[in-house]
Amino acid sequence: MNIRAFEIKVSEDDLVTLRHRLKVTRWPSVVENAGWQLGMDDGFLRRLIDYWRDQFDWRRQEKRLNGYAHYIAEDKGGSTHFVRFPGQGPAPLPIVLTHGWPSTFAEQLELAAMLANPVAYGGQPADAFEVIVPSLQGFAFSSAPTVFGTNLFTIAARWASLMTSLGFERFIAHGGDFGAGVTTALGLKHAARLYGVHLHYIPGSYRPPLDADKDLLAEERAFLGATAEWADSEGAYAHVQRTKPDTLAYALNDSPVGLAAWIVEKFRSWSDCDGEIERRFSMDTLLTHVCLYWFTQSMPAAMRLYYENAHRPLHFAASDRVTIPVAVARFPREAPFPPRPYVERGYRVTRWTEMARGGHFAAAEEPALLAEDIRSFCRQFRDDP
Repeated sequence: MNIRAFEIKVSEDDLVTLRHRLKVTRWPSVVENAGWQLGMDDGFLRRLIDYWRDQFDWRRQEKRLNGYAHYIAEDKGGSTHFVRFPGQGPAPLPIVLTHGWPSTFAEQLELAAMLANPVAYGGQPADAFEVIVPSLQGFAFSSAPTVFGTNLFTIAARWASLMTSLGFERFIAHGGDFGAGVTTALGLKHAARLYGVHLHYIPGSYRPPLDADKDLLAEERAFLGATAEWADSEGAYAHVQRTKPDTLAYALNDSPVGLAAWIVEKFRSWSDCDGEIERRFSMDTLLTHVCLYWFTQSMPAAMRLYYENAHRPLHFAASDRVTIPVAVARFPREAPFPPRPYVERGYRVTRWTEMARGGHFAAAEEPALLAEDIRSFCRQFRDDP
C-alpha cells in the first residue's frame, strides 16, 4: 500500500450549501406529545438543527480532528483513511480499533489516546499501544466501493494488509458493531497475525455451529427470543439497509436534517442515557459524526455494508472457530447480547467482563472503562517474543 499524510478540509462552498439546506428544511407534520415513540422526537431535532445552523462550528471541529495524525493508504483496491497514535511507552503493542455504524472513526479517538499514552491518563507506560484507527470502507474518507463484494471479510483482509504496510507483523484487534464483525473475521481468517481480539459486541449475523436446536441451553433460547423481539421493535433500519439501501440513500444523501434524524435517534436508543441523549453526547459530538457523513456523502456506501454482510454473514461452520484468545466486555445497555455459552461455541473466550455502565457506543460513552479492560487483557502478550 502507498501511504500518505492526509488533512481534513471541507470547502467553504460545502459549508454555505449546508447552511442553506438547513434554512429551507421542509418539516413534516407531527403527532402531539409523541416524543420518541415514533422514532425521532420533533422537538429535540428542531433544537439540534437550530444549533447546527446557528452555533455549531465545523471549522473548530475540523481543527480538533486535524490535531491527530491522519493518513490515506492506497492500492488497486481503493483508499483507506486511518488515524495513527504513536505509543508513548517502552514497547507499545500494535492495536487496530474498528468503529461501527452509525458512528465514525471519531468515536474511537479518546479511547485511542488513552491506549497510546496511558501515563497521561493515570496509567503505566508499560501498557502503551501503537494505535491504528481506520475508517471502514465507504465511511468518511475511505473510498466507497463501486462494485459488489466489500464485506466484513474483505475489510479484515484490508486491515491485515494495512498493518503489514505499517510494519506490524502481529497485532491486537478490537471492535464493536461492524468493528466486532471485522475483528471476528480477522480472528477467523488471519489468526496467525493476531495476538488476540477484544470485543464489546458480538456481530449480529454471528451463528455458531449447532447440532439442531436440542443443543441450545435455556439461556441461549431466551437470547434468541429476545433477539427476535428486538428485531421486530427496533430493527427496521437494519432490514431496510440490508435489503433496499439505495432507495433510502437518495433521501439521506440529499437532506442533512433527514441524515441527522437517522443517525441521532440511534445514539439515543442504543446508549446508556436513560432516554436523555445529552447526558452522554454533546450536540457538538453528535453533529461531528453527522457532518462526517454529510460532507463525505458516505451514508449510501455505509448502509450498503449491511446488504453486503447479509450476503456474507458470520455463520460459522463446524470447522470455524476463533482460536486465539478472545476478551469480551459486556456493557449493560448493549442489548440483545448473547450469553457466554453461546459466544463460546465460536470464540475461545479467555476473559469476560461485565461492565458497570455503558451501551453500544462504548468507546465514546465509557472510554476509561474500555481502555482498562483492553490493557488488562493484553498484558499477557507483552512478553511474547
